[in-house]
Amino acid sequence: MKFFQYYDENHEVRLGFCRGELLADAQASVQKSGAEIPTTLTDVLHHADQKTVLEAYQTIEPVAISGEISFAPAVSAPEKIICIGLNYKAHMDEIGFAREREFPPVFPKYPSSLTGHEQLIHLPKTGEQFDYEAELVIVIGKEAHEVTTEQAQDCIFGYTAGNDFSARDLQFKTGQWLLGKACDDFAPAGPFLVPADALDADHLHISCRVNGELRQDSNTSNMIFSCAEIVSYLSQYMTLKPGDMIYSGTPDGVILGMPDDRKKWLTHGDTIEVTIEGIGTLKNTIA
Repeated sequence: MKFFQYYDENHEVRLGFCRGELLADAQASVQKSGAEIPTTLTDVLHHADQKTVLEAYQTIEPVAISGEISFAPAVSAPEKIICIGLNYKAHMDEIGFAREREFPPVFPKYPSSLTGHEQLIHLPKTGEQFDYEAELVIVIGKEAHEVTTEQAQDCIFGYTAGNDFSARDLQFKTGQWLLGKACDDFAPAGPFLVPADALDADHLHISCRVNGELRQDSNTSNMIFSCAEIVSYLSQYMTLKPGDMIYSGTPDGVILGMPDDRKKWLTHGDTIEVTIEGIGTLKNTIA
């Protein structure tokens, strides 16, 4: 079972779902079947009985979307986008952080940072050192406040693929990472949102290609902090709400970690593909 969001002819965001290779419109399918289930992602994420909703989407007759699909971000209206830094030891090693930390660095992106699969990334005029970061993105489905690691798993609705796109010169311009992380289009997410029960988030292959060349190749089993541990940790300080997104950290292979003579920063026309097992490939090209 996979959900996605796309833009209709009026550029309004609509919910879709996958039935095999068929991409179906949620509202049209629900109306045709006569089912009484939500037809927007926001309503799905806030529904009191998400299990019943998911089961219904697996049985209703799908109405295919006609024409070419323009993907919206997998989640389009999160209250919070939270990012975890330095969550793979090999990535820490490559950029000079050779020790594990008791707690992960945390920083935000914003809804204006979001963009969808196959959408263009527009670069800020003031940056020069642009980099990719393939990441598994956690999507919250139940309010989480001071939850344990065991309780945290029940608060996760599902997962999508993300790219923590970064401007390294802006990131390290000051002691705060915000400017290099939260620019417009710096949070690609998609194409699909997969319910948590359909994946083993702790054992997923994750990779990144730039213009077809493999750059990152790892597994979420290499994370220092698991998805459930991340949710539990964050919930001690802020209440996580349905629809909130958490970028869970990137493995090694980023440009920042390369020797200076091999660093070739991303530029106009480059295409980045983030692939996560069980979710699919998120593809974006720099405008």
